[in-house]
Amino acid sequence: MLSRTASALYWLGRYIERADFIARLVEATVRLDALSARPAGEAAWKSALAVSYTDDAFALTGNPLTQAHVARFLTLDPSHPGSIVRCLDMARNNARAVRTALTRDAWTAINRAWLLFQNRASTGGATATLNLVEQVKGETRGFEGAIHRMMRNEPTLLIQLGSAIERADNTARLVDVKYHLLLPKGEPVGGVVDRDQWTTILQTVSAVNAYRWVYNDGLQPRNVIDLLLNRAELPRSLAACVEETVGLLSALAKRTGLQGEADRMARARMSRLQKTSTSQIIVSGLHEYLGAFIAENAMLDGAIARQFRFT
Repeated sequence: MLSRTASALYWLGRYIERADFIARLVEATVRLDALSARPAGEAAWKSALAVSYTDDAFALTGNPLTQAHVARFLTLDPSHPGSIVRCLDMARNNARAVRTALTRDAWTAINRAWLLFQNRASTGGATATLNLVEQVKGETRGFEGAIHRMMRNEPTLLIQLGSAIERADNTARLVDVKYHLLLPKGEPVGGVVDRDQWTTILQTVSAVNAYRWVYNDGLQPRNVIDLLLNRAELPRSLAACVEETVGLLSALAKRTGLQGEADRMARARMSRLQKTSTSQIIVSGLHEYLGAFIAENAMLDGAIARQFRFT
């Protein structure tokens, strides 16, 4: 396989997963701002920008921190790589470059997602925004399902590898929302607003029912952290993404003979995560732990690019 083909497949997986994450992030923020018992207001949208690392880019627009402006920036603005429309543009370009490696179902899901944003100038109000991001999530889930029905060969494995790397990064950022989203003055930890914020994070990764299956003592921040970081049963947890990355790299090594730095880094990361308890993470600082994980994930991404000779 040509290195540029491998790169296009890997980044196709990353961009589709990133579009899904931004859609989920916008959905979570709308719910925090408009649908919770006590709306979070400007703080909610500021946290969304901080977690997606687009706060500086948004500041350059000069627009106020409101739902209308930030939601449009994160969904429809083609001027920065963090918007859904830009992610889908890049995903579609990569998909076109490797069109023969994809099934009709996979290509159709990408194209339908891309078409959602054509000739669209505004996200509308809260309900319209939720409808838009739900459609995006539907198409990205359709793409994921199509990939799982493809032959388990090098193209499929590379797409899934890109998705796993991106998903790990996104889950770490999503949990980190709680660090950036401060409780309003006078609101207690464990109060209505605090519970709304943690519940919304669970809703964003479709883990509300999973939480109820695993834990029996009601909503507890420590348990949410444990579920999203250390429970491999949850597909979007860090533990699941880390294990999946190791498995995909091993499968690719068997098929291509390319094995090296990325495999060693992935296995070492999995070993450390399996030995680190939720209590240790909380004591050492959740924000610091997640920041270190995100940085390590970026280094692993670079190692994958070198190992598979992306151009």
